[in-house]
Amino acid sequence: MQDWTSEPLPAIPLDSWRPTKETLHRFAQIIGKVALAAGIRRNHWWHMTYRLTARGWTTVPLGTARNGPVFTCAFDFFDHELRIATDRGAQAVVPLQGQSVATFYTAAMAALREVEVGAMVARPYPYDLPDRERPFAEDTEHADYVPELAQRAFHVHSQVGRVLEEFSSTFSGTISPVQLFWHTFDLAVQRFSLRHIDMPDSVDPVTREAYSREDISAGFWFGDDTVTEPTFYSYTAPEPPGITERRLSPDGAHWVSAGSSHSAYYAYDAARASADPVGSALEFFQSAYIAGADLAGWPARELTCWGGITDPVRRRHDPRWPQWPEGH
Repeated sequence: MQDWTSEPLPAIPLDSWRPTKETLHRFAQIIGKVALAAGIRRNHWWHMTYRLTARGWTTVPLGTARNGPVFTCAFDFFDHELRIATDRGAQAVVPLQGQSVATFYTAAMAALREVEVGAMVARPYPYDLPDRERPFAEDTEHADYVPELAQRAFHVHSQVGRVLEEFSSTFSGTISPVQLFWHTFDLAVQRFSLRHIDMPDSVDPVTREAYSREDISAGFWFGDDTVTEPTFYSYTAPEPPGITERRLSPDGAHWVSAGSSHSAYYAYDAARASADPVGSALEFFQSAYIAGADLAGWPARELTCWGGITDPVRRRHDPRWPQWPEGH
């Protein structure tokens, strides 16, 4: 097994795997749209995202009790295949290697029919990508899939997913799963307050649902044409005034303009270069969270639960209680 599997945060420069990433992103969107069509709708679109497994990504169980079968679609980055399985024992497999987006789309739809799943993709086009007006079935351009690179990218997701889980374990309020959003291809977790956000009808329904409650998001993406390197990020929505005046840590973390608001960025490679890569990433997420929570008036101390502990007896004997994190 490659040496990089023992690194807390393995290197993954964007240019080193961009063609594979662009193909895999579209594969993810195809199956993500199946989840959108066949899942039981959940708040903030949580039914259509991917969860991490030890071998790749999986949808949540799809289908309903009234209209079976229940099924999942799982990407396996060791066998390099999409595996569709139902609760009636049926299974179909679609290889990832050697496929264009067009052939993968055709094979995936055929596999769904094979296992008697009637999932339909309402709009079989990429979402918010440069080729958004080209149907998946006509995309023969994106056909790169290097198994070693896809597996390496998954390993990065796996490690970052653990970091986000550890970060999540310190918060006892309403919080999303750690999940992969296929439209933007970022791995993220969201913390929510009870404050409802009113938006006008002119705002698109995807955004209205995603940001219907005040939230502070933390996540990671591999990079794109705008952000050209792997990056940890965080933002508060809606953004409270004065957030960019708050100091971020560790050194190198900074605020960037994101349209009419701002996001906190911390380069993945900066964390990798530190003495404690995982600790540096956690420090960044915590500093960005404190900045947003403080200015938005969240009861952050009451919502904190170090190590996932809300047990009042354990809390009384935990040396981390009731102190606030050092430096905040």
